Amino acid sequence: MDLDAFSAVHQQQWDRLDHLSRQRRLDGPSADELLRLYQSTSAHLSLIRSVAPEGALSTALSNRLARARTKFTGARSNFGEDVGRFFLVALPLAFYRLRWLTMAVMLVTVGISTLYATWIANNPEVLHALASDARLKALVDHEFVDYYSSNPAASFAGQVWTNNAWIAAQCVAFGITGVWVPYVVLQNAQNVGINAGVMFAYGRGDVFFSYILPHGMLELTAVFVAAAAGLRIFYAAIAPGRKPRMDALAEQGRSLITVALGMVMVLLVAGTIEGFVTPSSLPVWAKMVIGALALAGYWAYTLILGRRAEVAGESPDLLPFDSVDVVASA
Repeated sequence: MDLDAFSAVHQQQWDRLDHLSRQRRLDGPSADELLRLYQSTSAHLSLIRSVAPEGALSTALSNRLARARTKFTGARSNFGEDVGRFFLVALPLAFYRLRWLTMAVMLVTVGISTLYATWIANNPEVLHALASDARLKALVDHEFVDYYSSNPAASFAGQVWTNNAWIAAQCVAFGITGVWVPYVVLQNAQNVGINAGVMFAYGRGDVFFSYILPHGMLELTAVFVAAAAGLRIFYAAIAPGRKPRMDALAEQGRSLITVALGMVMVLLVAGTIEGFVTPSSLPVWAKMVIGALALAGYWAYTLILGRRAEVAGESPDLLPFDSVDVVASA
C-alpha cells in the first residue's frame, strides 16, 4: 500500500476530525460527524498499522484519535481541580467525620494526663522515684525551657514536624491492629502528665503551660485526629456493616489516608509555632493568642467546609473514575 497516496486521499477527513475534537462545544450534527470520523479514522489506523506499525503516520493518527476520544468520552479533572477538591472538600470532610471521635480521644488524653500530674505533684515519694532531687530541679530550672531553643529555630521546627508527622502516620497505618492507637495515646498522655506533675510539684506550673500551650493546642489536636483515624479503620475491620470486610477497609483506608496527608500540613504549622513562637521573647499572652488562633483556624476549616461538604453529599473517598468497581452484595 502506498502510504503517501492513502494519506492524500483521507487527509481532509483527518483534518476535519482534528478540527472537531478541538472545538469547545459541539451541536448534535457535529457530534455525530465527530463519531463517524472517529470510527473511520480508527479503521484507517488499523490498516496503516498492518503495513507500518511504527511509522510517523501511525503515531500522528493515534494522537488525533486520542484527542477525539477525550472529546466525546469526557476528560478527567485536571490537576488544579483535583488539588482544589482535596483542600476544599475531601480533607475538611474527612476531619469533620472524625470530629466526635477526635473529641473523645482528647478527653481520654486530658483525663489520663491530669491523673498522672495530680498523682506525681501530690505524692513526694512518687516524685522522687522518678529521679533524684537534683535531676528534677535541673529539669524544672532550665532543661524544660532550654529544650525549645536547643537548636536553631528552623532546624528545630523541622525536627518536631517530621517526628510528629511520623507518629500521626503510624496511628493511621497501624490503627487496624486495635492496640497501636491506645498505646500511642497512653504514652502521649503519660509524657504530658509526668512533665506537668514535676513542674507543678516545684511551683513552675505557669512555665509548663506557657511553653506547652502555644504549639500544643494544635499539635496535640493533630495527634488526636490521627488517633481517631486509626480507630475508625479498626472499627471498619470489626464492624464493616453491610459491605464485605475488605471493601469496607479499602474505603476507610482510602478516605483516611487523606487525614494522614492533612496532618502533615497541620503539624507543619504546629512545628513552625513550636520552633519560632514558643521559645521567642514574645509576651506569654501573645504566644497563647497565636496558638489559639491556629487551633481556631483548624476547627473553623473543619466545621465550616466539612459540614458544607457533608450536606452536599460529598465523599472523602476517591471519585468514581479513580476508584475500582465493587461487586454488589447482599
